[in-house]
Amino acid sequence: MKHILLILSLAFYSFAQAQSGNITGKVTDQRNNPLANVNIAVSNTSLGTNTDYSGAYKITDLAPGSYTLTFSMVGFGTQNKTVTVYANQTTNVQTITLVERQEQLNEVVVEGDQINKYARKASVYVSKMPLKDIENPQVYNSISTELLQDQVVTNFDDALKNAPGIDKLWESTGRGNDGAGYFSLRGFAVQPTMINGLPGLTNGSPDPANVESIEVIKGPSGTLYGSSLISYGGLININTKKPFYGFGGNISYTSGSYGLNRVSADVNSTLGNQNNIALRVNTSYHTQNSYQDAGFRKSFFFAPSLAFQASDRLSFNINTEFYNGRSTNQTMLFVDRSSPLRVTNLDELGYDYKRSYTSNDLYIDTPTYSLQGQMNYILNDSWTSQTVISRSNAKSDGYYSYLYEITSTVEALSGAPIEDGIILARYTSNQNSETLGTDIQQNFIGDFNIGNMRNRLVVGLDYFKTRLINNSTGYGNQGFIYVGQNPDEFQAVAPALHAYYGTPMGTGLYDSGVLTQAGADAGIATLSNPGAQFSEAEQEIFSAYASNVINLLPELSAMASLRVDRFSNDGYNQTAFSPKFGVVYQPILNTVSIFANYMNGFSNVAPVTELSDGNTSVRALNPEHANQFEVGAKLNLFNDKLSATFSYYDITVSDMAQRIDTDADNYYYTQDGEQTSKGFEASLIASPVDGLNIVAGYSYNDSELVEGAASFTGFRPESAGPMNLVNVWASYRFTQGALENFGLGFGGNYASENKIFNRTNGTFTIDEYTILNASTFYEARDFRITLKLDNIANKDYYKGWSTISPQNLRSLSANFTYKF
Repeated sequence: MKHILLILSLAFYSFAQAQSGNITGKVTDQRNNPLANVNIAVSNTSLGTNTDYSGAYKITDLAPGSYTLTFSMVGFGTQNKTVTVYANQTTNVQTITLVERQEQLNEVVVEGDQINKYARKASVYVSKMPLKDIENPQVYNSISTELLQDQVVTNFDDALKNAPGIDKLWESTGRGNDGAGYFSLRGFAVQPTMINGLPGLTNGSPDPANVESIEVIKGPSGTLYGSSLISYGGLININTKKPFYGFGGNISYTSGSYGLNRVSADVNSTLGNQNNIALRVNTSYHTQNSYQDAGFRKSFFFAPSLAFQASDRLSFNINTEFYNGRSTNQTMLFVDRSSPLRVTNLDELGYDYKRSYTSNDLYIDTPTYSLQGQMNYILNDSWTSQTVISRSNAKSDGYYSYLYEITSTVEALSGAPIEDGIILARYTSNQNSETLGTDIQQNFIGDFNIGNMRNRLVVGLDYFKTRLINNSTGYGNQGFIYVGQNPDEFQAVAPALHAYYGTPMGTGLYDSGVLTQAGADAGIATLSNPGAQFSEAEQEIFSAYASNVINLLPELSAMASLRVDRFSNDGYNQTAFSPKFGVVYQPILNTVSIFANYMNGFSNVAPVTELSDGNTSVRALNPEHANQFEVGAKLNLFNDKLSATFSYYDITVSDMAQRIDTDADNYYYTQDGEQTSKGFEASLIASPVDGLNIVAGYSYNDSELVEGAASFTGFRPESAGPMNLVNVWASYRFTQGALENFGLGFGGNYASENKIFNRTNGTFTIDEYTILNASTFYEARDFRITLKLDNIANKDYYKGWSTISPQNLRSLSANFTYKF
């Protein structure tokens, strides 16, 4: 019987194979150039493929019948084609032509080998129009979801380690209005505030579950993005995963050191009788403890998105994200900003790396909500209308505390010198804050010829409004800590310290009872006004912008852009203009480009209050402006197997507002501050042989406050981060032999020493470091198993921005992903 069943099974399989058919074809753009890496999904199946470098594709072993093929690619309009498959025949589909659009559908994930899978050669957000990277005079780096999967990235901070020139300054605090992490980019501090090129407010750290790619866009970009949510060094934009027409997804589980447990899912399906509605849901649950003696992070994330192709011309996209995070404050030690430094490096500090100086009872919730609705309407073959409405909401609810050095104050109170280490006071606030943001954009995107010159033009209007509602308390004292080698010194001065702050003895370094919510409330209760301090602030910005890329020759293009921005804050109005120019020359078309740009950024400055002989007055200031000049080259070599960017930039920020204190009771403001930031950046993404993928980057930054406050002038700004940064990751997957589908990954990060506190009263320098990471994996068609070891050498290393912040020790994580 077994033999009979085997024979029947083989016969059935052979019959099925004999009755199957194939589909072949080719995809080009409007100029009949072949398009590589176009995604092709087959309706009602899990089958699909990508076009090769000649634009050709082939889909095999399809049962006879009718299928709808969906052709999609970033920067191009999606097309559907109905094809009939016949038994034992190959159906040759007529050439499909994709039209460049400001299309929001991202790439469909199709199994199979990909060449240079870490690369993203185009973006619809950086320039707000379909423009290939090699055609763009601006520098940006894309961090792909494939790279994040290879590295088992479970938090946003680790994801950003893959872009050159960006480094973490400040941990995510969760506090109201600015609780997200801060990062140094080309010498200036920036936060992750953009989602799909639109405002996406958050007081926590974004969850990577819905990330298709992260774009680190370099340089002052006020012309297209305004001023409220970006910095002079650039911006961080998160591209979310978009629905596609077909069925597919994955379920993933990650477990690791320090109680890491993470479950995530990504499910996409086509809906409706006409297969013109696509729904995609990304979700995750995450919990993890700290490597220190206290600390945790928990979160739940849910992101449904919908795409609706109403007609050949009209389409809609809706993206939503719901995030609820709860975490303790990560350790940050604030050095004394107003007195001479007592310690200047980590060796002198004597910090115990395992001490958190907090407890799991002191936590903060950071719920976030984001909604984006977009309507695209194709007016004709040359013009598309894009209407976008965005709404975001970020809350902070719970206890935020910080540790601030008071060594000089303690010596003055006690009359006893502190010979070793430092003393810090803990200040805690019960946060109750909400920030609401509304953005409305109307864009018209054109792609047309004037004579023989191609023009790609975006003209847009933008309205952005934020409202901050704050019901948080002030900061009450919640005990003290001593960091150093001689704790007896703290005990000697403790009586004077507690008497001054009005705190009972015993609420010091060794009494954990104070690290409770009740202890925090008790400290807040000692304030002269202990209740919630209600405040409300609102601002509106009305903007208009235009940007045109004109091809003077096929190999020579120029960009000219301008924005006008009208800022309104509680009746105060201010207007700013922001131009942008760029030129790209391609001596080898689509392979080598040489570019130069002038870019402008600005910051609206709210009115300031000045004090003179006891009388206050309010004075309006002009906007600050940043101007960047940059030159460089972009390469796309060896049939897209190697992409690289090299650039030198020079940024000058002028009209910086500076407060001048003439004496203890009088002060005024000037606008003669000036800061420079110059540097070199290089990035490389390569796939030199099948199965090997490499991403690497290097950056050098030289920043200085040329004119400004006396205590900072002539120094490297503390927001500039390390002068030298290196990132590298290489992943190799065996493609044949006994080890087929097994793979290895290796890489890490280097940062030179960092002057996290740098002014006339002292310089605190954290050491340079090199962190190495490795992974091993097995990847089949339907599943992937990965083991990842981070910080292999278990090295103590730090970040900071007038703060000292310890980073994670060695950790092991294991991931299993099932794909369908």
